[in-house]
Amino acid sequence: MSTQIRNIAIIAHVDHGKTTMVDQLLRQSGTFAEHEKVVDTVMDNNAIERERGITILAKNCAVSWQGTHINIVDTPGHADFGGEVERALSMVDGVLLLIDAQEGPMPQTRFVTKKALALGLKPIVVVNKVDKPGANPDKVINAAFDLFDKLGATDEQLDFPVVYASGINGWSSLEEGEPGEQWGPDMSALFDTVLKHVPPHAGDASAPLQLQISALDYNSFVGRIGVGRINAGTLKPAMDVLVMEGPDGKSFKGRINQVLKFQGLDRVQVTEAGPGDIVLINGIEDIGIGVTVTDPANSQPLPMLKIDEPTLTMNFCVNTSPLAGREGKYVTSRQIWDRL
Repeated sequence: MSTQIRNIAIIAHVDHGKTTMVDQLLRQSGTFAEHEKVVDTVMDNNAIERERGITILAKNCAVSWQGTHINIVDTPGHADFGGEVERALSMVDGVLLLIDAQEGPMPQTRFVTKKALALGLKPIVVVNKVDKPGANPDKVINAAFDLFDKLGATDEQLDFPVVYASGINGWSSLEEGEPGEQWGPDMSALFDTVLKHVPPHAGDASAPLQLQISALDYNSFVGRIGVGRINAGTLKPAMDVLVMEGPDGKSFKGRINQVLKFQGLDRVQVTEAGPGDIVLINGIEDIGIGVTVTDPANSQPLPMLKIDEPTLTMNFCVNTSPLAGREGKYVTSRQIWDRL
């Protein structure tokens, strides 16, 4: 079981090149075989996402770079999908903030960044599309600093590394301008920055199991699938577990059927997973978001995930109008006025 794991989320305003950047990271890490046909914007696999060119559902993939397993979560850029953002950020230890070199930080960059900073995640600022006409990377970096300051970032979060990139052309650099000889025309500068600045998850593999479910999926063969990051302990197939809804909530026993991890865009079965691994489990039909899968003999549940209230609320009430329960032949506004 590899201990070299990094979990990162990519956050950005709509159309700042987030999903295109993930395409390049997948390609250049050797995830796709040479003979494999690669579709653009592979992470936007939902029909509506492809039609509109936006990310709605938070999705996972994983790449390997220099022996390190990097889990990447592609988060929505819309404030409307706040629940997806909150759950995705609970699985990661660092964030890549992707900003268009011409447009700078935008309103929905602000929403997701505020969530990430509040969780104590340290950002890496990626100035994307630096080869566009009218790009102004210095102005963008200053604007990002001001944004972090307004959102209450700590001194450590304000001391963020910067990577300059062109996602569509597939290169990155630590210095403004075209990539120099040190990094080459590829994404190695971004990969190396992630390994250097994103901390590995600190968890004890011998401790009691702690796995919080952050997302759900479904498969017609195995039923409901729970997705989450292992906080502590070791997870294996056919393991008896206790599913708990927070320290004071209800609990029930279950048995893990399969344990899967992300490899590229695929899901592969594994015989063991440890702290920091983002895994998929099945076999527990009533599993839900926010619950903790833990050791029955030594249960240590995590608090339930807190998610923002919805932007729009609707109340469905009994009709209390003066005409409630009355029938009439004429229902135009003039006729109703005459009746009243």
